[in-house]
Amino acid sequence: MSRYYDHLETRSDDERAKDIAERLPQQIARAKALAGNAECYREVDASEVTSVADLAELPVLRKSDLVAAQRKHPPFGGFAAATTGQFEHLFQSPGPIYEPGRTSDDWWRMGRFLHACGIGRGDVVQNCFGYHLTPAGMIFENGARAVGASVIPAGTGQTDLQVEAAEALGATAYAGTPDYLKIILDRADALGKNLSFAKAAVGGGALFPSLRAYYEDRGITCLQSYATADLGNIAYETEAKEGLILDEHVIVEIVTPGTGNPVPEGEVGEVVVTTLNPDYPLIRFATGDLSAVLTGTSPCGRTNMRIRGWMGRADQTAKIKGMFVRPEQVAALVARHSEVSKARIVASRKGETDVMTVQLETIADNADHYLDSVVSVLKLKGQIEIVPPGSLPNDGIVIEDQRKYD
Repeated sequence: MSRYYDHLETRSDDERAKDIAERLPQQIARAKALAGNAECYREVDASEVTSVADLAELPVLRKSDLVAAQRKHPPFGGFAAATTGQFEHLFQSPGPIYEPGRTSDDWWRMGRFLHACGIGRGDVVQNCFGYHLTPAGMIFENGARAVGASVIPAGTGQTDLQVEAAEALGATAYAGTPDYLKIILDRADALGKNLSFAKAAVGGGALFPSLRAYYEDRGITCLQSYATADLGNIAYETEAKEGLILDEHVIVEIVTPGTGNPVPEGEVGEVVVTTLNPDYPLIRFATGDLSAVLTGTSPCGRTNMRIRGWMGRADQTAKIKGMFVRPEQVAALVARHSEVSKARIVASRKGETDVMTVQLETIADNADHYLDSVVSVLKLKGQIEIVPPGSLPNDGIVIEDQRKYD
């Protein structure tokens, strides 16, 4: 297997800037022609947007804007360059937010990351990302096809069956959230099964150092990627394990949260991404994630810009068990029950597993009464804690992330 996915990974800064100068104006022109950008791009001359610095003059697109636009121009908000019938896959993420997808080669650009993980022809990937409505499962399956690996479309849950399939089919690589592989391995140990995992490509949550060390002790090389349902792969880890290297088909800016103003290099800010995908040209899409540019060049030889990885949220949205939980979902939960005056979601860890606790201010005393609502609205199961009215802090926080990332 070649060390690099393609020649783009080792380009000089000048070569990369020249490529952007050619492709970016074309992408801006595509975006300008779409209904979602018609008003805010009316005065934009696409031919003059040829660099990352030029992008800073354009508006930022936020998820809240995307949701509103999708109501106005269903289903993709006027940001997709093709109709629903021209996309092979149509997804719904929490919000709801609708995303398109295609089966064309490496459409989400995940193959580059899997190649960096050493995954390729001859590998059997147990893909434990979700396949139901949300795109994560297909994103990684598409990437596995790009590198020639076979795929077990395992999805989430049914751990005993996961162990059985991994053993019977000789799974050599895992794709999924960082903590679920440990659940599979622990269950395999309990059942006396010997699995063949040697590589793990993880995402959808933080890879804690203790968990990476656990996998390494078991002979499993575990690397992480940073991707979203809207954008596909944004950045990925290599064997150097020094920050995340940007994908070659996106442009990333780090800006002051809540603005579109770039921060000085090295300062923490919000990740804003422009994708060069012609089918879905999202321009300056604000992820809500915090990160910072990591100066210098990676020891692995790849020359693109690096970011430090996920450093928290610019808003209160939290990713728990691989799913986003948003403040508007918490409000919707409260609205369902007139006797509930306030709610607070607490994200914590138990061992190497995410735990979601739902605190509800109410005079009611039956926590089980709210189980169905929690699953329906938050799309996750969690512990429910009834607290007396007036006991939750009056600090405006509805999602509290107690997990430590250092």
